[in-house]
Amino acid sequence: MQLDIRAIADALGYPAAGLGILVESTGVPFPGETLLLAAAAYSATGALDIRLVCALGAAGALLGANLGYAIGHFGGRPLVERMGGLLRVGPSHFGRSELFFARYGGLTILFARFVLGLRMWASVMAGMSRMPFWTFQLYSAVGGLAWALVVGAAGFALGSNWSLVERLIRSLGIGGLAVAAALIVAALLLRRHGART
Repeated sequence: MQLDIRAIADALGYPAAGLGILVESTGVPFPGETLLLAAAAYSATGALDIRLVCALGAAGALLGANLGYAIGHFGGRPLVERMGGLLRVGPSHFGRSELFFARYGGLTILFARFVLGLRMWASVMAGMSRMPFWTFQLYSAVGGLAWALVVGAAGFALGSNWSLVERLIRSLGIGGLAVAAALIVAALLLRRHGART
């Protein structure tokens, strides 16, 4: 069965930008990044407004992160370990995560947005580790907005060539496409920064 990313983006429209990452950020394995990438790519055709796509992606990321934080905070370690058991994540992983959060705190939340897998668990782990709520909010909002802008820009840049996007997804997979898009955006930002200095 062939994946038609354009049909998915066309059918889901604006909700694709925010709902996927909302679900993923609560700790559920879901291709949130791919849906935002698809919606952003589709916006390059003029069917969607890229500004609204990025705003909905950021809002979905923040709302999902808050739900993930609440799950970790109120459910505590026993609930998080049960959730992890379903995904074959053991107690030793949680112990290391707690130490990591204690050491790096908010920066973990900020940069976790850009790491596949960590993005899914970071908010839950922050709640379980009892990270102060407003500290979490600040880093989560900044990280969610930055993530939505980077993924949105990458999708928009790729969107003028749907066949290329589909070939990349088939050959690299969802995670590989996200990494490739992030590397392209990083290279463009570095080039722009180098030109300024």
